[in-house]
Amino acid sequence: MFIKIHSGAISGIEAVEVSVEVNVAGGGIGLFIVGLPDNTIKESEQRIQAAYENSGYRLLAKKIVVNLAPADLRKEGSLYDLPIAVGILVATEQLSSKFIDDSMFIGELSLNGELRGVKGVLPLVAMARARGLKRVFMPKENVAEGAVVEGVEIIGVSSLVELCEILSERMSYTPAEHVISSVDMAEESLYAEDFADVKGQAYVKRALEIAAAGGHNIIMIGSPGSGKTMLARRMPTIMPPMTLDEALETTKIHSVAGKIGAHRGLILERPFRAPHHLTSQVALIGGGTYPQPGEVSLANNGVLFLDEMPEFGRNVLEVLRQPLEDRHITISRAKYSVDYPANFTLIASMNPCPCGYYNHPTKECTCSAAAVHRYMSHISGPLMDRIDIHVEVTPVSIKDMSSERREESSADVRCRVVAARELQRQRFEGLEIHCNAMMNSSMLRRFAPLTKECSELLERAMQRLNLSARAYDRIIKVARTIADLEAKESIEPQHLSEAIGYRSLDRENWGR
Repeated sequence: MFIKIHSGAISGIEAVEVSVEVNVAGGGIGLFIVGLPDNTIKESEQRIQAAYENSGYRLLAKKIVVNLAPADLRKEGSLYDLPIAVGILVATEQLSSKFIDDSMFIGELSLNGELRGVKGVLPLVAMARARGLKRVFMPKENVAEGAVVEGVEIIGVSSLVELCEILSERMSYTPAEHVISSVDMAEESLYAEDFADVKGQAYVKRALEIAAAGGHNIIMIGSPGSGKTMLARRMPTIMPPMTLDEALETTKIHSVAGKIGAHRGLILERPFRAPHHLTSQVALIGGGTYPQPGEVSLANNGVLFLDEMPEFGRNVLEVLRQPLEDRHITISRAKYSVDYPANFTLIASMNPCPCGYYNHPTKECTCSAAAVHRYMSHISGPLMDRIDIHVEVTPVSIKDMSSERREESSADVRCRVVAARELQRQRFEGLEIHCNAMMNSSMLRRFAPLTKECSELLERAMQRLNLSARAYDRIIKVARTIADLEAKESIEPQHLSEAIGYRSLDRENWGR
């Protein structure tokens, strides 16, 4: 007897349809799984056989061939345990086939027949809806994640026995409830941190506000204990609330990476990823024998924070150049390639020198000029070229730390950021960009033209401050964002002057 069960495989952050074909023949004995399965799938025979024995079923002494079609697509993971087990039961007439044609099955079997959660449920459910399937059976652990997709019934089961009872119509089921709305997203996007927690540092807060409003990358230079990490962790709280499309894309990435908990569905908060400086290239950018999203993709639509950036390996940092420019990462293998989104805001922090006290107001730096220059050169020019804002962070005074004055909250700052982003959305309508940081040179001439007065001001600044040539376009982009925060149609001299102040590391005499 031949039977076909619907399932799927993950490619990047999307799913492709996989049919689990089961054929039972009389000639021979044994279970054979074909169709480019990995070792995890090959081992499913032992899990399925033990699950049958502990659930009141049996693996018949016949030749059973399971084909995972299409046969030229590499399959991996334990999510095929359940569709293979169901297919064999139906093909051997131990189970009814009533719900099979319009249902998808995903899940890992334990030896006692219970179901365990798997990765990539959200894109799999989205694919099932696109293929016109009516329901998806999955482990209860994945129900909250699967219920994000509307238009298909999500049925959580705890064991093979429970699933068979439902398929045999001896047990009723209640599909999971779908609840997604823009109102829910706006109300539930809450963060534990707040800008109001940070005393002083008005200059740095202003720089972070500009970075959030224009999508600019930013680097903070300051001595240990000046508050760089504390400020960086509050960056997501002032960024615009995620749209539904952004939330779905972010959730897909975390689903594929297995980063979604049992009780979490749609990810509503902007991600904040802070990898350790010993992180490898593959962990940062993604990849591996079976490619998985890296930190740059897990930070998609959020923040990637590199604390003490010069401590990262130079080769590790250099792999950031392409995703910072293209906002996606392509991982290629001999027979296939996968794409992961990598549209993140980079926040980096660093000490100004090896000892950390160069330019400190009270402590003396013990580093030579050559040591400072060598320390700064750990970050290459091409990488620094992709960072729009450089801001120096000075230690907070005792007076500011003990002040009872109420600091501005993240909600207040976010209101200004959202208003500036709306202006950019209208400006770039119909284009493939959505913020000022994404403008190229031709777009700068179109959307951020300089008056004669501003051009002369920028020219004088380039000469007097010995700014490098790569600073020119970056200054104009940041000035355009500052003008947007004030709802100005054109860039004015004061906007340009402030933007010039955010190019500390481009001054040729910095650190000398």
